[in-house]
Amino acid sequence: MRPHSGIRVTTLVLAGLAMTVVAWLVLRWLSSGGSPVPEPGWIGAAAMVFLGGGLLLAGWQVRKVRDGRPDPAITPLRAARTLVLGQAGALTGAVLVGWYAANALVLLPDGDVDSQRSRIWLFVLHAVVALLLAAAGMVVQAWCRLRPRDDEDDEDAGAPR
Repeated sequence: MRPHSGIRVTTLVLAGLAMTVVAWLVLRWLSSGGSPVPEPGWIGAAAMVFLGGGLLLAGWQVRKVRDGRPDPAITPLRAARTLVLGQAGALTGAVLVGWYAANALVLLPDGDVDSQRSRIWLFVLHAVVALLLAAAGMVVQAWCRLRPRDDEDDEDAGAPR
């Protein structure tokens, strides 16, 4: 039996592209009615950095246990929760990349104006931080994956296919 491979990069790319298209359409529609593109806040970028760091720390602890170092604080339930949190972080990061990219694309026609150019760069910076969050989630997912044991390989060799 082949184990579940988890969240794939193609899933993240599709989620990010879908969010970019939907958000771009909604933002264009709202801006045509006179509503401005929202301002990106530094709190959002700081929260993504904090979440990514926490994900990596929790994933590193699970990785150490997976590699054979005992740690009574890491239970199988905590390891499973870390895996799910890593996958959620990856999907969240991918969707946020799409959101921030759509905001930058809506502002791009006015990119020759200094104030709009600075907002575009701020959205690009947020998209990069969201991309790092998605990458951290994928790394944690890989760290939480169990490696096949030697005795499982022997059982699989004798089993009919």
